[in-house]
Amino acid sequence: MKRKLFFVFLISIFFIFLACENDKIQPGVSGDGPSKKKFDPEHIVFVEEQEITRMYEAVGTIRPLTEAIIESQVSSKVLKVFIVPGSAVKKGQLLIQLDARQLTTQLKQSQEGLVVAKNNLKQTYKSMDGAKADLDQAEAAYNRTKKLFKSGIVTSQNLEIDKSKFLQAKARLEKSQEMEVSAQASIRQAQEIVKEAQIALGYSEITSPANGVVAKKMIDPGDLALPGKPLLIIQTSGSLRLEANVREGLISQILLGNNYPVKIESLGKTIPSKIEEIVPYADPATRTFLVKASLPDTTGIYPGMFGRLLIPVEQNKTLLIPQKAVILVGQLEQVFVKKDTSWQLVYIKTGKKFEEKIEVLSGLIGNETIGYK
Repeated sequence: MKRKLFFVFLISIFFIFLACENDKIQPGVSGDGPSKKKFDPEHIVFVEEQEITRMYEAVGTIRPLTEAIIESQVSSKVLKVFIVPGSAVKKGQLLIQLDARQLTTQLKQSQEGLVVAKNNLKQTYKSMDGAKADLDQAEAAYNRTKKLFKSGIVTSQNLEIDKSKFLQAKARLEKSQEMEVSAQASIRQAQEIVKEAQIALGYSEITSPANGVVAKKMIDPGDLALPGKPLLIIQTSGSLRLEANVREGLISQILLGNNYPVKIESLGKTIPSKIEEIVPYADPATRTFLVKASLPDTTGIYPGMFGRLLIPVEQNKTLLIPQKAVILVGQLEQVFVKKDTSWQLVYIKTGKKFEEKIEVLSGLIGNETIGYK
């Protein structure tokens, strides 16, 4: 008995499923059968196949054509930041003020070191003058003693004594000359240290390298600025470009200088672009190449926005109708099709959009006349 009831239950479910399938609305069939609709269209279009170009959409990001990454050249605390993202800046304009107290102290110490080096050189010059005078005197005495020795007036011992004095005076002068060279080198070194300290102090004021707009700020007052740590990004020109990843199978079709459309979905715009760079290296993880395309000046487009580079891959024929002709009923799509002298609603299935038109995948075969308001 239980087996018979189970069998009857399965048969019931089967017939219910068939009934549901028969109730589904198929494209090309009106949901209310052959009944005609009273409809007075403002626009009438004859549906026929049109040749379209299929596009590959390479996703990418809008970036500045040129940008400057501002970094600190010294380690110091940030005192003030004078700009915010979006601020227009001019070349040489003060952007960030760093704490310069330690840098000022270092400059003062280096200047004091330079003064000491110059004083040492002055003392060396005095020593040289004395050594030179001693040498002249010792040399004259030695020469006089040599003449007297040849005449037999003085002994060889006197000659050796004057000779020793002469050699000692000569050695003292040579040592003074070496000290002069060392003092000169110390001055040059001290001057370099002063110069470096002056440059470092100049780095406490970070200025803009060019005219532009602040695109990003990564530092605040109180933070520690370090060499190599980005502080600001400045878009140094008004021009932008799209950096998109193109699959390796299509990269051979893209040539430098060629023009391709770029779709900015957030603005609902498609704008032209020009290929300016193809990075000759594929990302092994994604099997894509980085392609950079310059964009014209367009209102509403900013760095960081999402865009698609449209690359033509093939041409084929398809049915296109105006997007305004499609009537949405929930998730269903309908159009008014002329049947003899009246209009009938027909369900269709659409595909991709092509500007103001949309592709019809099913429901129409072409040669129909549709209307819309």
